[in-house]
Amino acid sequence: MTSSLPATALPERARQDTRWRTPLFDFQRTLTWRGRVALGVLAWVLFVSAWQMLARAGIAPEQLFPAPTDVFGALYRLLTEQQFLGDIRASLTRILISFAIAASIAVPLGVLMGAFPVVAAFGNALVSPFRYLPAPSFIPLLLMWLGTGEAQKIALLCLGVVWFLITLIMDNTRAVRVDLIETAKTLGATRRATLWTVVVPAALPAIVDTLRQMLAVSWTYLVIAEIVAATDGIGAMMMRARRFVRVDDIMAGILVIGLLGLLLDLLFRALHWWVFPYLRRRRQ
Repeated sequence: MTSSLPATALPERARQDTRWRTPLFDFQRTLTWRGRVALGVLAWVLFVSAWQMLARAGIAPEQLFPAPTDVFGALYRLLTEQQFLGDIRASLTRILISFAIAASIAVPLGVLMGAFPVVAAFGNALVSPFRYLPAPSFIPLLLMWLGTGEAQKIALLCLGVVWFLITLIMDNTRAVRVDLIETAKTLGATRRATLWTVVVPAALPAIVDTLRQMLAVSWTYLVIAEIVAATDGIGAMMMRARRFVRVDDIMAGILVIGLLGLLLDLLFRALHWWVFPYLRRRRQ
């Protein structure tokens, strides 16, 4: 007795059954963008709900542990004040200027160290020790050399990321496929031509992604840079709020820093997506 089903029916049904039987926590499980967004929203809903319940449970004084509703109210109040908008502008300006300086130093130096072992041997001897020094340890020197103005704050933010940027960009450059470099040499390309037409273009996507990740690290030094004789900035606002035990204002400042960092991260991702469309096609 022969089956009336087409020959492809059983394999197709088997594929559907396999898809539905895929475990939720399977290794390397592929999620749609809707699934990722839904899980991200769920995580924040659970976090804020737990925070709200703990705050209302009276475990700690409300003044020291405000509920999310109080923090959002403080954030709304601060955003309606002209002074806080100036604080946001000052902090964002310091971050962007300091990171631009760090990147202008780290990108060429990291590429040269990654491309030429001689430069790496020379540069690593100077760069490696500084990676283990906390940026705040430079504050006394920076205060004596640069005073309490903008230069001191920008220098501190720059020192917080530049050493790691150099090392990571060096690793990005070293990861360029050797066969690409050898092919360029075989075709008669000079060292300069190989560097600019092969090494740099091949390493550039990873370098941009490294810049995106280290920009997030730069935000972690913002409050430290702005608590020393600062009159404006989000960190200075948080220190003023500490004097009056306004924990809701402090948490609102933390929230603003996180949101600004997330916004810049999304802009970097969009830039990466737009500048390197061939990577998008490769993933698809």
